[in-house]
Amino acid sequence: MNPALVVVGSLNMDFLVTVERLPAPGETVLGRDFQMVPGGKGANQACAAARLAGPSMTVRMVGRVGYDWFGDHLKAALAAVGVDVSSVHATRAQATGVALIWVDGSGQNSIVVAPGANHALAASEMEGHRRSFQGTRFALFQLEIPLPAVAAGLRIAREEGARTMLDPAPARPLEREVLELADVLTPNETEASLLVGRKPGRVAPADAPGLARALRQAGARTVVLKLGDQGCYYDDGHRQIHQPAFPVDVRDSTAAGDTFNAALAVALCEGLPIERALRFANAAAAISVTRLGAQASVPLRREVEEFLSLREA
Repeated sequence: MNPALVVVGSLNMDFLVTVERLPAPGETVLGRDFQMVPGGKGANQACAAARLAGPSMTVRMVGRVGYDWFGDHLKAALAAVGVDVSSVHATRAQATGVALIWVDGSGQNSIVVAPGANHALAASEMEGHRRSFQGTRFALFQLEIPLPAVAAGLRIAREEGARTMLDPAPARPLEREVLELADVLTPNETEASLLVGRKPGRVAPADAPGLARALRQAGARTVVLKLGDQGCYYDDGHRQIHQPAFPVDVRDSTAAGDTFNAALAVALCEGLPIERALRFANAAAAISVTRLGAQASVPLRREVEEFLSLREA
């Protein structure tokens, strides 16, 4: 069966430490709790999509791990939630990627990623994964794998009729030809500002229309700005929608953006109107920030539906 949704991206083992506050350069602070949990932006989105999808939707992951325990564990964790990991291949050239994450008392984080095997995913391999995109409704990409592989994958996915979603994270400049390959671009405030040459910072909802318009002028077709606790802003050139966030007590924002992307893709795959799709994505992300960890924070479909029903009553 061809998957309804394919995620091409990174798989990392996350080393997560909670701290009272994030350390300044050269400073040592004491942590409180330590967890080792599956992560990586690509794997996070695949896990979230599988947990949020309906029973008829299949999800496949395309990526690289090392020949080590971390790689085996990451694949097993995805398979346990129903992700097809047959296109996650191991390499002896590098170890599985890892991420070092500090989370402070307000839920903000600092992350250092050592990509490892993720950087062994070459553009030349994407042609061999063409069958993964055949019959697929949506293909999701991020930037924790080499950019040439992202561009090649976006191109092949489009050739096979899949809609493409690009999460331009970690933040970096992108050429117009890459942006034009994304049907939906989903930057956060920092990433969006960097892409159009603006100083990174908070983006007020009143400023979102101008930023989204600048991104479309830079090559993006449809833009969904992730504005954190201010919600999200949608602009496809014809419709503009600001969807407010759901107020929650934030514990850890790790993977909130990944959860949002996966939820949005699932909702669009299911044909939901864009207003409901954005609301569904906001709800999934809101639940995720109340929990610690990356994939461990992703809610189940029924949890999101219950969350929304309580707020629509």
